[in-house]
This record gives sequence, structure tokens and C-alpha cells, in this order.
Amino acid sequence: MADRLLFEVAVEMDRKDISMLKAQHGEAAILPFGGTVSGEVFNGRVLPGGADVQTVDASGVRHMCARYMLEGEDFTGAKCRVFIENNGWFSGGTASFPFKTVPTFLTDSEALSPILCAGFFRGEGHPREGGVLIKLFKIE
Repeated sequence: MADRLLFEVAVEMDRKDISMLKAQHGEAAILPFGGTVSGEVFNGRVLPGGADVQTVDASGVRHMCARYMLEGEDFTGAKCRVFIENNGWFSGGTASFPFKTVPTFLTDSEALSPILCAGFFRGEGHPREGGVLIKLFKIE
């Protein structure tokens, strides 16, 4: 059975808003972003405050942790919010595409809660003009 694509987040970011720190034993970056969301179970937008925090340790392993809140409608048409924490790791210090992530969810939607708050999930990041496209799947 194939994994179920739940929705896609079209991440948009402005490079001038990125905060960077390069240090002797690694680096850190905060990448604020916005965007839109579309899919089978949810459609909406990324609320202000979403950010991807990336660190590179002394051995060159990059960890990314994106945290963001979505606002929109679930598949029943009810207005709701979804919080996502999406984690990934890359060796060599840079992401290669598609990169893989592990998302977790919280939602106030009664319809989405049984789908998003139980089970196992995976994400994929794909390059796109002005940002990335994050595809979020439920592992079936």
C-alpha cells in the first residue's frame, strides 16, 4: 500500500530575512517563512511566525527543525488550525533534494485529529521558485 499524501506546503521565504551565525564549531540559521497549503485533508495558509531553524555541528551534520501554524479549512469545510513540527538531518552540511523529514502534528479540528494525531508520518522537501515544496504523507 502506498503512503497517503495529506497536503503540500508551498513554502515562500525571502533570503534577506534569514539570520545567520557562523562559529568555529558549527553554524546556525533561522529562516522565517510563509506560504500556502493545499491537499486532500486541509487547505489554507502558513500563519506569521513560521520558521525553519537549522544548525550544523562540528562534524558537518545539519539538523533542521521547522515549526509553523497553519490556518484554513479541513476536508469537512470546518475552519481550523494545524501546528506542525518537522525535523530532518543531512550529512555534509547541505540539504540534497528531495530531502526527508519526520513531521508531528497538533490540530483543533475534530475531523483531522484522528488522521494527524495518530500513526506515522513522513515529509519530503522539493525545490521550487522562492522556496521549497513540503509534501506531507501518512505512512500506510
